[in-house]
Amino acid sequence: MSVIEVSDLRKSYGGRAVVDGVSFAVEEGEIFGILGPNGAGKTTTVECVEGLRTPDAGRVRVTGLDPVTDHERVTRVLGAQLQQSELQAKLTVREALELYAAFHPHPLDWRPLAERLGLTPKLASRFGKLSGGQKQRLFIALALIGNPRIVVLDELTTGLDPRARRDTWELIEDIRTGGVTVLLVTHFMEEAQRLCDRIAVIDGGRVAALDSPAGLIRRTAGSTVISFTPSAPLDERDLNGLPALVSVEHKDGRITLAGTDETVNAVITLLACNRITALQLRVTDATLDDAFLDLTKETAA
Repeated sequence: MSVIEVSDLRKSYGGRAVVDGVSFAVEEGEIFGILGPNGAGKTTTVECVEGLRTPDAGRVRVTGLDPVTDHERVTRVLGAQLQQSELQAKLTVREALELYAAFHPHPLDWRPLAERLGLTPKLASRFGKLSGGQKQRLFIALALIGNPRIVVLDELTTGLDPRARRDTWELIEDIRTGGVTVLLVTHFMEEAQRLCDRIAVIDGGRVAALDSPAGLIRRTAGSTVISFTPSAPLDERDLNGLPALVSVEHKDGRITLAGTDETVNAVITLLACNRITALQLRVTDATLDDAFLDLTKETAA
């Protein structure tokens, strides 16, 4: 069952199309990611889902409700952590948690949530005195405190150190296990690859690709990378003639080839036939970084 439906969404500012025909559906219980370069239209898209912006055209539904005309009802089922948020500087962390809990008929107990996000030692601290990472963790807590059916997280781990980031990932996985659907906007490829069931790559205001992380990686031209230092020189013509080869790179005597499993098998055969040893041989799969760069390279250029 789709809990978020976006169809042919369009939004322009000053005559420039920021979102230009975006369509996707988010299924109940999944973590759905949105990736894209800066300025691709990611945040505008999710702000339309949240009812914070009115689309110029297209259709958006959250559990069957229009986020603009049914905004109050949507806020009962959807929690949001915005890319940029502020609270009154003198408000303490405890006061913020208690205040937001009071907005909802069936809020979560904020104490375990604060403990999980490392906010307990800061309960008496004022918002204006918090670090950027601490503010980010507080806004994640405020997005979850209403016990929402869906939560939208826009750059949720920006400003967090690596340990806090991984702790937050575990929290998001626990939330999904509890039945909450997550719409995640991120620019961290590792985060998207670990958390997301499916990902929409938005580029230039349009959906460039929509697939699972593994499916996006499989689309990468050089899905397998093999690197080694040969014990003797190899004929460049032999290297360039390898099947399914995408690229060859030479650096400090080391050769790096991008291709497929067929390329790997062929280069091993080539080395054996020439009685050349592959020193420090490494074979790795392409990553979501590689897939992202492939999908967005035309705009970047």
